[in-house]
Amino acid sequence: MIIAKKNTVSNRYCIYCTAVGSGSDIAEETSGIVLVNSNPKDIVSLILFGKATYRKMIQNLNWATGYNVIALPLAAGVLYKLGILLSPAAGAVLMTVSTIVVAINASLLKVKN
Repeated sequence: MIIAKKNTVSNRYCIYCTAVGSGSDIAEETSGIVLVNSNPKDIVSLILFGKATYRKMIQNLNWATGYNVIALPLAAGVLYKLGILLSPAAGAVLMTVSTIVVAINASLLKVKN
């Protein structure tokens, strides 16, 4: 199935190709999506999966940014005059915990049907 759609902003043609089942080799090579079990409803599932993956990626990015905004200045000694200093060992532990939290959060990826 090949659908051509004209983009009026840039006057280019965007071609959305989907090869279903044992489609022709040309369709399979040019398509962005190849459906193996010939069910067009899988396109919706694929789009939902992509959106869920993007949301999870943003969550992990926010977590990592929050960690870096808080822990790195403490480890660098920004608040040393107030008596707050993060030791290198504590920084390593926090970095490990941050990595584990991101990995667990990524493994909790679920797609709503």
